[in-house]
Amino acid sequence: MKSITIKGSERESVGKKATKALRNAGKVPCVVYGGEKPLHFSADELAFRDLVYTGAAHTVKVDLGEGKVKAIMQDIQFHPVTDKILHIDFYQLFDDKEVTMNIPVRLQGNAPGVRNGGRLLFRKRKLAIKALPDNLPDFFDVDISKLKIGDNIIVESLLSDDFTILHPDTTVVVQVKTQRAAIVVDEEEDVEGEEGAIEGAEGEGGETPEASEGGESKE
Repeated sequence: MKSITIKGSERESVGKKATKALRNAGKVPCVVYGGEKPLHFSADELAFRDLVYTGAAHTVKVDLGEGKVKAIMQDIQFHPVTDKILHIDFYQLFDDKEVTMNIPVRLQGNAPGVRNGGRLLFRKRKLAIKALPDNLPDFFDVDISKLKIGDNIIVESLLSDDFTILHPDTTVVVQVKTQRAAIVVDEEEDVEGEEGAIEGAEGEGGETPEASEGGESKE
């Protein structure tokens, strides 16, 4: 998985007054959990642009001038009006310790079932996995170029020895469903066409397992 380096400064004071002063100066107060003790630091808000405003998953190297700490973003808070970043929690990574993280799903190719009137339903845009840091993938690339009407792709087809997917094997990731104007094509007929609009009818398709050791949410 790709890593982004965040250059910051360790915080000597973590009180409300000091935190407010940091935000007024355009900096984001942060904490790294998971080590011997929490590591408090701050960095310019612009430093988090490629980490926060992207659909990709990344690990982070927190550079405070005296070595780097490898981590993943665990939780982020935004201002309810301005959307400015108020605070970020990170979870420290260790090479020999598995971590839980949400990995984005990317669709590859064009589904022939859509060309024939079907609806492409993107059920799981992210999948929660558990893996050692070196085995974390950037994306799940899912090939939909053979999906006809009534076909689907489930978690079972994405299993790997490098990580554990924290969803049932039968969980549907993407499928093509029929609608009234659909044309059923013979299995042997080669149909090519472009996808229609991707419809996430059920959003994430259910709750994501808790990111107890890392990921996008914090308990």
